[in-house]
Amino acid sequence: MDTTGRAATGPPTTGGTSVPHGRFDGFDDFAQRERGPLVAFAWSLTGDRAASEDLAQEALEAAWKRWDTVAGYDRPGAWARRVVANAATGRGRRATRERRAYGRWMGRPAATVELEPQDHRFWGEVRKLPQRQAQAVALHYLEDMPIGDIAAVLGCAEGTVKAHLHRGRLALARSLGLLDTDEGGER
Repeated sequence: MDTTGRAATGPPTTGGTSVPHGRFDGFDDFAQRERGPLVAFAWSLTGDRAASEDLAQEALEAAWKRWDTVAGYDRPGAWARRVVANAATGRGRRATRERRAYGRWMGRPAATVELEPQDHRFWGEVRKLPQRQAQAVALHYLEDMPIGDIAAVLGCAEGTVKAHLHRGRLALARSLGLLDTDEGGER
């Protein structure tokens, strides 16, 4: 869209200059195909719809800026998911630091606001897992990704992904009351 709200025609522009049209061939299809799954993945990590939209947009913007390289990857969607995972981690760290700073400034700890509805208990528990476990679980269950694809997205070995999934599943089973926490066995 241009500044008047009408759909833009012609090649994309940056800073008022025209960009060669061929550089972005296939990006629109990529963006339309990947936007929904990127938002869902970001939501599974943050629990915040607005933040999820922002994270997906940031990943698509990063892909657009590097499209001539990203388009050549075997799995450009995996690259975009890695951008979301890293950005979600950074956003969470910044939010924690901001809450702490605000609490110190006000002379008391900042209140934490829970926004998750009760029907999202599972994803709330996923967000409590260590970062890589949460990312592996989200990619596996939300996107039904195989181990090899998760390893590519997270930039680690398949064995590491299996360990993250195992530990994440065990922690989720305990937190959701599916395992006896005292004995470690099934109920």
